[in-house]
Amino acid sequence: MKISDIEDKHNLVISLSGGKDSTAMLLMLLEKGYSKNIHSIVFFDSGWDFPDMLLHIHKLQKYIERDIVILRPELSFNYWMYERPIMAKKGHLKNTIHRIGNGWPSYSRRWCTRIKVNTIQKYISNISDAVSMIGYASDEKHRVKITQNNSKGKKCFPLIDWNITEQQALEYCYNKGFNWNGLYNHFKRVSCFCCPLQRKSELKILRRYYPDLWHKMLEMDSKIPGHNRGFRGYQSVHELERCFLEQDRQLLFLGEGEWGLFLARR
Repeated sequence: MKISDIEDKHNLVISLSGGKDSTAMLLMLLEKGYSKNIHSIVFFDSGWDFPDMLLHIHKLQKYIERDIVILRPELSFNYWMYERPIMAKKGHLKNTIHRIGNGWPSYSRRWCTRIKVNTIQKYISNISDAVSMIGYASDEKHRVKITQNNSKGKKCFPLIDWNITEQQALEYCYNKGFNWNGLYNHFKRVSCFCCPLQRKSELKILRRYYPDLWHKMLEMDSKIPGHNRGFRGYQSVHELERCFLEQDRQLLFLGEGEWGLFLARR
């Protein structure tokens, strides 16, 4: 539904990822007088968020002087990734445990997203006349149909209705004093720090500027059962570490300028 279709009877549930777009959406809704319609502001804490994101949520809550509802999975993402017993659904092993853990998420196995969506959906299902407010920017219209197809209930995409782009949303948040301690200086998106859907270039940035989080990813990777599929492109984080170490050695040997030219020719 359109933002212009919102009525007094509607209870708005702000789906707050904590990123620039959902933050801008929340602040704009408050500025435009929708405060009385807002039933709740919901943030899903996966346990894998950047620490700076959690600090941002705390800062945002103080700024708007309203509570933010923190939702968490019933069982931790770590449990789902490398501890959960998985039963075979067919074949001679049917109804028996055939592997442990889902392994790292991937494009075809986004179990983490499914848990997040289901948890938020369960919360919203108990609210009458609820409308989920989702912070997709105007240059993300392609995401609307996917979201509409994958979850139930009424949804509204205010930034699209207001024609607010991702860049405009970011500048708006900066002007309000929110900067995520520089996360957007390094990353286009700031979801889970260990997301396997990141590009390799972003993983290299994570390793360089957030070494503690990269080390945590290596620890997580060590706990993945051997039969489970790998991190990105079915590599492991340890394989990526070896690749990045080799690039570091080449950079040291050739010099930054020459190594950049070498990579550009590949």
